[in-house]
Amino acid sequence: MGERRFRSTTRVAMVVASFAMAAGVVAVPSVSQAAGTMYYVSLGDSYSVGYQPSPTSGATSGYTGVVAASKDLTLENFGCGGATTDSILTFNGVCGVTAYGPPAIAGTVGPSTAGQTQIQAADAFISSHPGQIGLITVSIGGNDVTACAAQPNPVTCVEGVTPTIQANVTTLVGDLRTALGTVGKKVPIVGLTYPDVLLGEWVNNAGTPTFPPSTANQTLATESVVAFDLLINPALKAAYKTGKGKFIDVTKKTGAYKALTHTTSINLPPLGTITVPKAVAEVCDLTWYCQLGNIHAKTVGYDLIGQLIDKAVKIK
Repeated sequence: MGERRFRSTTRVAMVVASFAMAAGVVAVPSVSQAAGTMYYVSLGDSYSVGYQPSPTSGATSGYTGVVAASKDLTLENFGCGGATTDSILTFNGVCGVTAYGPPAIAGTVGPSTAGQTQIQAADAFISSHPGQIGLITVSIGGNDVTACAAQPNPVTCVEGVTPTIQANVTTLVGDLRTALGTVGKKVPIVGLTYPDVLLGEWVNNAGTPTFPPSTANQTLATESVVAFDLLINPALKAAYKTGKGKFIDVTKKTGAYKALTHTTSINLPPLGTITVPKAVAEVCDLTWYCQLGNIHAKTVGYDLIGQLIDKAVKIK
């Protein structure tokens, strides 16, 4: 009796499928139909909103645009220029409501309300879209150490700050995992670091292209690599690991760890053609530091970061 009922049901299903195919209808729901719109949530500082100082100062689609397009996800960008690992958790007035994305274009108002922190706004969005979050990326920590460059001993300064960075990012990732819940336990959380822009001190002094570099500038450039390699990036990596996050060492991927004795030639207006370490040349190519003394990436730099994220994660 059970077998006869199974055969009957199977025949009915086959007939229905035949009519559907004859009418040009495929009765298989897509992922988007099954789960609704799938989102890519971005948090962080000015890197997360693709800020550039030139040709027009302001936010751009940056790496988030590259990733959203490649992964076919709808971007919700909660990033904010000037954010630190403190302000991303505790509102301090650094980021007003108009400072948020998406779509990370100057003058737009993002999905937050006045007085919210990034994590509050992002957690609320994630919790209200269960099963619809495909990816989360975070770029934070750079502004925590920016002031150390002007200190007598920059590495010692960074060493004093990194425990706070690690603790705050650990809290941040834990909050995100909690918001994702059981349904989002496999959603990738990707943490980023930065190009070592202070390598640009080799050819830039106080915002002006200058060569050859002073001893002080060479020392700062060299020590910045140590700070990233031994302090900042290990702290970030450990923090993201606590929430089963993936860490992308953008510093390494942009060539900062190459020996400074390995040189190449670059053309840097108005200096012309000069010979510099290859690590410096990469920073000059990918960021605005060598030309303008500005810490932010150029379009080519943001594109590279986007490609690194795209390669590192698979969206199921």
